[in-house]
Amino acid sequence: MTKFWHPTALTLALLAAFPLAASAQSVAQSLDDLRKEQKALKDKIDALEKKLKDAEAKSAEGGMTPQQQQDLNRIVVKTEALEDNQESMGFRGLKISGQMDPSFIYNKAQDRAGFQFLNKIDDDGYNYDNSYFGMAMIDFQKEMEGGTKWRLTLAPNRGVGAVFDGSSIVHEASVSIPLGDLQTRLIAGQIPDWSGYEYLQPTLNKLITHNLLFDFTLPTAYTGAGMEITRGKWIVKGVLANMNASKRSSGEKTPVFAYRVDYSKGEYQGFGFAGVHGKAANLRAFDDTTSSGLAANPITGLDYSGKDTTLHLFEADAYFIRGDWTIQGQVSYGQQKDAAITADAETGNLRKASWYGLSTLAAYKFNPRLEGIARFDYINNKKNGGGLLGYGSDDRNGIGPGFTDDGTGVWTQNDPETGANRYALSLGMGYLFNLNTTFKVEYRLDRASQAVFNYVKDGSYKKTNHLLGAGMVVSF
Repeated sequence: MTKFWHPTALTLALLAAFPLAASAQSVAQSLDDLRKEQKALKDKIDALEKKLKDAEAKSAEGGMTPQQQQDLNRIVVKTEALEDNQESMGFRGLKISGQMDPSFIYNKAQDRAGFQFLNKIDDDGYNYDNSYFGMAMIDFQKEMEGGTKWRLTLAPNRGVGAVFDGSSIVHEASVSIPLGDLQTRLIAGQIPDWSGYEYLQPTLNKLITHNLLFDFTLPTAYTGAGMEITRGKWIVKGVLANMNASKRSSGEKTPVFAYRVDYSKGEYQGFGFAGVHGKAANLRAFDDTTSSGLAANPITGLDYSGKDTTLHLFEADAYFIRGDWTIQGQVSYGQQKDAAITADAETGNLRKASWYGLSTLAAYKFNPRLEGIARFDYINNKKNGGGLLGYGSDDRNGIGPGFTDDGTGVWTQNDPETGANRYALSLGMGYLFNLNTTFKVEYRLDRASQAVFNYVKDGSYKKTNHLLGAGMVVSF
């Protein structure tokens, strides 16, 4: 530190500053005053140095006072205790989400209008005007240490479990276990079908109803095990499973092989394809018009009851989503042995059902909240009287040979060899009310190449039907 006191120099300065006649007492007094000023200056410098050291110490502690540091320490201890408690209770890595969508549906042919919410599918069957909407769903997902994922999704009356089981509230119950790395996984459980561009949940489906391919040509769910592999932009998954069944019955031993491949070309576009090959339940094998309730060849007497038959399904889909535009599309082909509506007229044998179709959707956002949507679907299903996956002749959904009025009000079926081709055009809008709520409206025109829609009010048949829908989707 710089010295502030030099006796010789100071003495000379004092002598120069005072008259020679100054007394020794005056000089001594001046020296004493200077010593006091020197001490006061040194005390100030010491105080400044102490403040600087204190400031540096506080900076090292984040600029906190000792009391603030103590409070922070208490918060850290409590946080660690909460984390330990969460882990011991099984809440760590747990995510809970849910949604519900009370819906209003008007169906002209069915002569009905009203709200649909949590109604039982097995009371009315799965139909295009009664599918996966008007539901409530809660989803539990947990990722454990090491990367294992566990998922349970519950959807009373409206999930896939309710469709193929009739009473199950389980929509999905699956596990995903990494094998060596997080991109190679073993998957198992009850897994909803992954085919097509359209999702099942109302939160992910732009319109209220689903497209024709979704409703009538795709499986419901798989119960089995398989693999999921991610490599860069590719995701490949496949399972050996029961299709649309949580358990096989006596005599049923062959599973199906179901797979899906996805490729994300970039940020805005991608494509995928999926397929199912194997043996599956043939609902054409049952005929309630016989006394036994089982279908039999009227010529040979051969019983078809309980018979699984070979099934092949394949579809490809793609999407382009950029800015205000969303464009999606899908093409599908399917066939099942002995599942056609009309048996061979000469032998009485059941014949192969086959179909192909397409669906395309376009949506445009007029502003960040309001979106317009249009969708067009087509299914060619005329061979052997028609017949789709799990559907025979159905005058509610427009499947199978059409009908003709003989002029007296008596309706008879047309050529049984030719099934009706199906079309559907849907126009709708979605409005994002807030981050958790979306309002939807939809007008849908269903049409067939033959008069196959039954109008229950007067028993007539027409080629067209009209549907109006409104829904409110709330999620968290």
